[in-house]
Amino acid sequence: MGLSKHIRSFVDARFDTETAEHFINKQVHKRLPPHTGWLHVFGSLSLLLYLSQTITGILLLIYYRPTPEAAHKSIQYITAEVNFGWLYRQVHAWGATLMILAVVLHMTRTYFFGAYKKPRELTWVTGVIIFIVTITFGFTGYLLPWNQIAFWATTVGTESANQIPVIGEWLRYFLRGGDAVTGETLSRFFVVHVIILPWILTGLIAVHLFLMRATNLATLEKVGEEKPLQPDQGIPFFPVHVAKEGVVAVLLLAGLVTLSVVAPWEIGEPANPLATPAHIKPEWYFLPSYQLLKYFEGPHGAFIGILACSLPFALLLFWPFMDRGKHRHPKKRPVAVGVGLVAVLAALFLGVLGHLSETDRTVFGRTYHFDLLGRPHQVTPSSDLSQRKHAE
Repeated sequence: MGLSKHIRSFVDARFDTETAEHFINKQVHKRLPPHTGWLHVFGSLSLLLYLSQTITGILLLIYYRPTPEAAHKSIQYITAEVNFGWLYRQVHAWGATLMILAVVLHMTRTYFFGAYKKPRELTWVTGVIIFIVTITFGFTGYLLPWNQIAFWATTVGTESANQIPVIGEWLRYFLRGGDAVTGETLSRFFVVHVIILPWILTGLIAVHLFLMRATNLATLEKVGEEKPLQPDQGIPFFPVHVAKEGVVAVLLLAGLVTLSVVAPWEIGEPANPLATPAHIKPEWYFLPSYQLLKYFEGPHGAFIGILACSLPFALLLFWPFMDRGKHRHPKKRPVAVGVGLVAVLAALFLGVLGHLSETDRTVFGRTYHFDLLGRPHQVTPSSDLSQRKHAE
């Protein structure tokens, strides 16, 4: 008897392997709805990127030191001295951005295909919470290199908490660990980023996957009229859909390495609390909220702005319980699809304005200055000269 048979005999004598094999076989050969295609791969890509972030994050932790004196130097050491340190640092940095993008695309596909409807409301809710935790990962990890941009972006971001009535001042103090961004802030963000959030996200992903596999992918049939897929119907999960996910996964990994080589993230200058850089802006996934806050002025403007930025997340959480229609097909849900399109276009528009604001851009030979609110103003040589004299 071979070694594998001895192991199999040992396990069979102690555990009910037949039940486990039946469950695994059922999941692997599960049939998916006929409309399942390339748009259904973003969930698996999000999971793949989370695994990549976990592995590269562990490698970074071997050398990273979460103190104001050593944090920036340790990043420099990883990049310049550690074997392939530059690569897994870049893969981790780009992976964070791509993971958020993959989660957004996954949620967008789920929304427009009506896959959040009964009996999958909790699957959607856990997905929204996963999205919130993912962008929180981005926010806490942004400070860890302890460079100028990260330091001041965190200063501005945590200052916004002060506008919340009653608990605002306490919340800002709690986030920073004091009145200003210091080594205490770095320590808190480090603990949240590498200990608290990974445990939360891992648990959420486990629950999300369980709910998804238990209810299967949604068909385009009306709520209450979904029929179980027979063995000769739909698309086999294995090998057809797995092959699609494999192709996209290979392209994703190739893209990650390519971006790491051709467009590396800069280390930047070490954080200096006494020198404020010009035009501090958050990462792309915070740009819509960043731009929206600018339009609220007055004594309570910042608070109203925070409420306006929080409203989309609240709507996402409760949307399955608000949209009680039975149709799932996009063509039969004009109101929900219209709301989704407006939300996507508004987010893109605000994001572009946030990116362009407070910059000079040349378009078709003409130079425009985009002000704080993102409004373009043509710059002529005379106006540019007057602005310089005024600045002097």
